[in-house]
Amino acid sequence: MKKNYYCLYLLIGLVFSSQAQENQENITKQDNISKNAIGLRIGNNHGIGVEISYQKKLLTKNRLELDLGFTNDNNTDAIKLSGIYQWYWNIEKELDWYTGFGGGLGYWNTDDNYNNGYGSDNGIFAVINGDVGIEYNFQETPIQLAMDLRPEFVFNNYEKNDFGLNLGLAIRYKF
Repeated sequence: MKKNYYCLYLLIGLVFSSQAQENQENITKQDNISKNAIGLRIGNNHGIGVEISYQKKLLTKNRLELDLGFTNDNNTDAIKLSGIYQWYWNIEKELDWYTGFGGGLGYWNTDDNYNNGYGSDNGIFAVINGDVGIEYNFQETPIQLAMDLRPEFVFNNYEKNDFGLNLGLAIRYKF
C-alpha cells in the first residue's frame, strides 16, 4: 500500500513540475514587454501630430500608455493628454499585438482666419478612444517599433463633436 502512495506522490510531483516548466516558458515568451518604455508617436488625426508616449507595465499581459500630444492643422493648434489601458499578446518571438481603450482631455485654439476675421476661438475637449496595434521589440537593443490605429470620438471639438481614425507610428526606448 505504501508503494502505491509513493507512486501517487511521484506522479503528482511530475505533473506539477511539468506544469511549472510550461508556465516558465510562457512567461519567457511574454518578456518582450518591458516595465517601462518612452518615445515618440506620430499620428494623423486633425493634421499631423506628435505625441510623447510613455508605457508602464501593470500586470503580466496589461499595461498603461500615457500620451501627451501636439497637433496642428491649417488653422488650429491643440494639445491633448490621453491614457489607454492595453492588453497584449505574443505572436512570434519579438512580435506582439495589443488592443485597449481609454480617454483624455485637451485644449484647442483657432486663429482669426478660421472665424472669418471675428477673432480667435479656443476651448477644452474630451476624447474617448480605442487602440489596436502591432509592435516589434528588438532583442539586442532596447528599442520598440509600433504601428496602431486609434478610433477617437471627440466631444466639444473646435469643428463639432466628431469621430476620427488616428493612424500612428511609434518608436520607444525600453527600460
